[in-house]
Amino acid sequence: MTTHELDLRSVYVNCLLKLGEEYPNLVVLDADLASSTGTGRFAERFPERFFDCGIQEADMAGVGAGLSVGGMLPIIHSFAAFTGRRMTDQVFLSCGYARANVRIVGADPGICAAKNGGTHMAMEDVGILRTIPQMVILDPSDAVSLEQLLRQTLETPGVYYLRLNRKAKWKIYADDAVIRIGKANTVLEGNDVTVIASGTICVPEAILAAEALAKRSISARVLDMATIKPLDADAVRKAAKETRAIITVENHNIINGLGSAVAEVLAESGTVPFKRIGVPDVFGQVGAVNELQQFYGITAESIEQKALSLLNY
Repeated sequence: MTTHELDLRSVYVNCLLKLGEEYPNLVVLDADLASSTGTGRFAERFPERFFDCGIQEADMAGVGAGLSVGGMLPIIHSFAAFTGRRMTDQVFLSCGYARANVRIVGADPGICAAKNGGTHMAMEDVGILRTIPQMVILDPSDAVSLEQLLRQTLETPGVYYLRLNRKAKWKIYADDAVIRIGKANTVLEGNDVTVIASGTICVPEAILAAEALAKRSISARVLDMATIKPLDADAVRKAAKETRAIITVENHNIINGLGSAVAEVLAESGTVPFKRIGVPDVFGQVGAVNELQQFYGITAESIEQKALSLLNY
């Protein structure tokens, strides 16, 4: 695990520019956030295919759905606090129910909102959108997974939600790695405990925890569950058979997120000792990301201690 030279905001926009060249019907919609998201570069390159809808995210979802009916490939962008809460009815009806072909990008999910505080912290976006039928929910962990997953959303029609931590720089995967929607990626092999994580905060922490556990002669498998829905249930069941305990780690409320999705699979297919790590059932608060990680226990140390407890060490 190293750091990437670019943050994910730059990677995202560079990817949009490439895809804009390849797909002449690709359009980008923003909610008066082009400067903070970097999508102004797309507007400069493709001015006829960029739409600033203003601070009216619900309307933007409807516009995106309408453009998809007209044969366009819309990518809608706002902060995750708004894509998850403010747009819900329009995403459900205009996008999901109408079987539109839309990609929604939610920036700064969970504690990534940092000093913007509780009003801007999307601790519930996955939980809300996960209940919409056929919705695909993606939480990439680095630049390689972001680029591959975003590209794949253009290849198959549907309604997609992608969480984007703009400032992240971790590099988890080699440039030639293969990341597929609907499939978990084994970042580290292990046979004692499995840590299932998603996103740019939790996957790196899971790796660090596995390295710490290895020093205690405990073998930890790390699964990057970049697709939260549809969940790779086969990978979960395989982990339940091959390791003695499972821990989930998510940058989200522990209710109805990654941990709940994994728990549902385990409950239906036989159980192993299981714990969830994430934000408890509370509203967000102001703080730096590393401070909030410590406060909510979304850290390598917390993962390590949960693993030791489950394994009776």
